[in-house]
Amino acid sequence: MQGHLDIGLNDTGRWQARRVAQALAGEPISAMYASDLDRAHDTALAISEVVGVQVRKKEGLRERHFGDFQGKTMTEVEATLPEQALRWRMRDPAFAPSGGESLLQFRQRVLSTAEHLAAQHPGELIALVAHGGVLDVLYRAATGLALQEPRTWLLSNAAINRLLWTVDSGFTLVGWADTQHLEAADGERAPLDEANA
Repeated sequence: MQGHLDIGLNDTGRWQARRVAQALAGEPISAMYASDLDRAHDTALAISEVVGVQVRKKEGLRERHFGDFQGKTMTEVEATLPEQALRWRMRDPAFAPSGGESLLQFRQRVLSTAEHLAAQHPGELIALVAHGGVLDVLYRAATGLALQEPRTWLLSNAAINRLLWTVDSGFTLVGWADTQHLEAADGERAPLDEANA
């Protein structure tokens, strides 16, 4: 569980970053914001080189802070902190691992950051490069799903997800989990997600 641990991209991640950059070439992106954690920021830099838009770091786009869970596998957490692991798995919105964020705190941070950025660019296409948890919050906001609902949608690494934001309606879903750009002609790579990265 990475959370706020600043772990960089591996070779696959760098390949995916180049592929998503190529897929966004020619898009009229007017601004780009990224989490300040290396894995997201370096992906944004790869996109920036192709689309020609400067990346601005936003701490509000960081992954959820997992507190004492960070750097551990879920199996390790379940073995040492079984009650906390259960609350985590049940998606208890008020639960926060020691030193970390609850889902409620995380959602507030992500939505206020994303709404603020969108409001600064009315009528423009902006790119946000972040993390799976951030995307989960945005998807739920766009579809009206509660924090406790089990996840049934993909959160693929380097996928292109499209949302529309308006003052009156907030976020609405336009497109989700587009990974066509990650499918190499020779089948050398397949999209990765949180479960098989």
